[in-house]
Amino acid sequence: MKRILVVLLLVCVSCKDTSGSKNTEAQEMQVPELHLQELQVVDYDGLEPYLNQDDNTLHVVNFWATWCAPCVKELPYFEALASSYDNIEVLLVSLDFPNKYETKLIPFIEKYELKSKVIALDDTDQNRWIPAINESWSGAIPATLIYKGQKRKFYERSFTQNELKTEIEQFLN
Repeated sequence: MKRILVVLLLVCVSCKDTSGSKNTEAQEMQVPELHLQELQVVDYDGLEPYLNQDDNTLHVVNFWATWCAPCVKELPYFEALASSYDNIEVLLVSLDFPNKYETKLIPFIEKYELKSKVIALDDTDQNRWIPAINESWSGAIPATLIYKGQKRKFYERSFTQNELKTEIEQFLN
């Protein structure tokens, strides 16, 4: 057993790059701009104020996850809202698993350069917060809450760009 360990140790040491080259792939990678400590992670009590802002702004709250293909497909439509309309605020609430924030969620946000505010909901008491968001919500995603003042509408489905535009315009007219 000692011989095997000695041989493995010698192989590992002999594989060390001694050429002094500093141009390795790992060194060329850029450091991500967003880090786990910068991602806002909330429980339902931290999310609730975002769901009940009484102002003159149209609020669009989309519940999504990186592992949800329909969610990912519709994200560009939500991203386009802020540039297409005045006085609109988009909030993307990630339901990704907490152990995937660093490896999936943050790289996803960086790769797709999401401009909308992204927060991660980390609350295991789904029986409390799902019906609090909407009584008829089964918890399936994508799901979207659109509201302005007291006018609210909840959607447990995905949108095409035109469908989302139609729903937004109902709130603006």
